[in-house]
Amino acid sequence: MTQTDSRPSLAYLTADLPGIGGAIKVRPEDFFVEEIPLYECGGEGSHVYAQIEKRGLSTPDALAQIAAALGLARRHIGYAGLKDARAVTRQWISLEHIDPERLANLRLESLTVRQIRRHTNKLKMGHLAENRFVLRLRRFEMPIEVAVERAGQILSILARRGAPNYFGPQRFGSRCDSHLLGAAIIYRNKEQFVDLFLGLPDAADRSVEFAARTLYEQGRYAEAHAAWPKSHHDRRRALRVLIKNPRSKERAFNVIDKHHKRFYISAFQSDLFNQVLAARMPEIDRLYQGDLAYLHANGACFRVTDPAAEQDRCSAFEISPTGPIYGYRMTETTDEAARIEQTILRTAQLSPEDFRQMGYYRIKGTRRPLRFGPRGFEVAGGRDDLGPYVQLSFRLDPGCYATTLIREITKTPDAAKPG
Repeated sequence: MTQTDSRPSLAYLTADLPGIGGAIKVRPEDFFVEEIPLYECGGEGSHVYAQIEKRGLSTPDALAQIAAALGLARRHIGYAGLKDARAVTRQWISLEHIDPERLANLRLESLTVRQIRRHTNKLKMGHLAENRFVLRLRRFEMPIEVAVERAGQILSILARRGAPNYFGPQRFGSRCDSHLLGAAIIYRNKEQFVDLFLGLPDAADRSVEFAARTLYEQGRYAEAHAAWPKSHHDRRRALRVLIKNPRSKERAFNVIDKHHKRFYISAFQSDLFNQVLAARMPEIDRLYQGDLAYLHANGACFRVTDPAAEQDRCSAFEISPTGPIYGYRMTETTDEAARIEQTILRTAQLSPEDFRQMGYYRIKGTRRPLRFGPRGFEVAGGRDDLGPYVQLSFRLDPGCYATTLIREITKTPDAAKPG
């Protein structure tokens, strides 16, 4: 396995401008995000849409709590996107053939239902127009007026040239190791996957998780099984296999949910994309020969055969170069653009064929723009019970990470790097 945590930090686009430092998410209310739906609910239909507001709770955990409270299978709940745990977030979910009153009367810790609508179809991943953010940064070592001025200067550049479209740290899980789990699957190292999935305790782990992982490392599988909370179905299922036969790590790997494994593979793909993007920095607003350009108006891609002829459109933010989400159906670049992407794959000791051979997981792949543009941004200073803060407001397309925008402003090391 070639992936390690020793790679250099991901490059900044505005590296020549000093950051403002500060701290994000001092409390959940400092990070507010609201989904803006792709379409309005029609008012009729068998699907009930609910806008939920959650605080300090991840989307998967919120959905699990809702499913348990309503006596439903988790798969029956539709949603458009994943939202941060350390935040206050508003997002829409959908359920079919359910009494709206049951949703309206739902009472869960850290979660409330704000609106209920009816519609004709299930809400699916990606069914949102944009995300609206209001963020507060705190704990500065400079006057707030200076921080506001610097933040505004950096945001102006990002709005014009684009912010690096890195996958943010939340893509890689609370332990920042999801990409390593995905790599173990791609490299077909099932034993290594199980050891990372169940063991390798870290000082940053929550106490319950640290204890369970430590017990696994000691070979005390029954005790590790008892230590994991019941919500960790995959880990408890894998440990039950090991309790019966401590040598059967391959079987333990096989009982872990396929969809969860696909998430880990997706994190590995995201890490490779981040490496390609870092290699293209700071020229994310310049087209290379052989690039596949992204049309921001409709999401289509086309091959660039004459970069000079297309550069004006790129400078106007009509189109952008793309990077690879490697998979068996991904269109590959050529010429100058291809050399960078092929170098990243060779360094990882992989080829496109490795992804084609993972048919069981259906790793299709796609192209992702190397940059995104924040819209409607505002910067202001203020003060509340915790002291002075800088408030940032902006809107982003789905799939773009606010944390990658913030790291350009703060210049906080490794804010978008996994592990």
